[in-house]
Order: sequence, then C-alpha cells, then structure tokens
Amino acid sequence: MRSVEMKNSRQGGEAGFTLVELMIVMTIIGILATIAIPSYIRAVQHAKEAVLREDLHTMRSAIDSYTVDKEKAPQSLDDLVQAGYLKTIPKDPMTSRDDTWITGQSDTLIDINETEGGIDDVHSGSQGVAADGTTYNTW
Repeated sequence: MRSVEMKNSRQGGEAGFTLVELMIVMTIIGILATIAIPSYIRAVQHAKEAVLREDLHTMRSAIDSYTVDKEKAPQSLDDLVQAGYLKTIPKDPMTSRDDTWITGQSDTLIDINETEGGIDDVHSGSQGVAADGTTYNTW
C-alpha cells in the first residue's frame, strides 16, 4: 500500500514545468518578438506608402479629368467629389485625416481649352520621411 502512495506522490510532483523551463521559453519568445516587431512595423509603413501613392495618383487623375471635362480646374478637392470624379476625399494614410491634403495651384493652364486656373496638384500634409529618404509632402 505504501508503494502505491509513493508512486502517486512522485507523479504529482513531476507534473508541470519548473521556473527555469518557463524562463527559457519566455526568453525565446522575447527574442523572436524582438526580431519580428521591426519587420512588422516596416511592412505597415510600406503599406501606408503604397496607399499614399495610389491615392495621389487617383486624385491627380481626377483633377486632370475634371479640368479637361469642365474646361476649368477645380477650386477645391470638394469640387471633385461634388462633380462625381471622386466618391469621397480619401484619408491621408500618414496623417489619418482627409483635411490635411496640400493642394498646388499654378498660373499655367493645363489644357488649351481651359478657361480658369485652380488646383493642378495635390500632396500629403505629412512632414514624415519615407523609406526612400524623401518627405511625404514632396510626392
């Protein structure tokens, strides 16, 4: 009978992990997280940059189409929405706002039939630096 009790107590003591084993596992997880987190942050940044490039391309195309069709440049980005060239003004992925876009106007008319100047370019309102070393507001 005593041997059965000793067997049960030994099995109970052997179940589970020791503190050293748990510390080793936590250290390994910490090292893997240290390696993975910077890669994740870079991937998110590259994705935001890709979205910014696409949004700028879309808005510039809408500005050009509006200018050719209406024979005058839009006076604001809201004109593009009102005329149906854009569904909504997109959020700047770098600032997460739709009111930080910087519009550019020049005195040069884009189209020969253009009668009135206005917005001819758009840039991000962010002062951040891209992966290629340029600032987002110069794109």
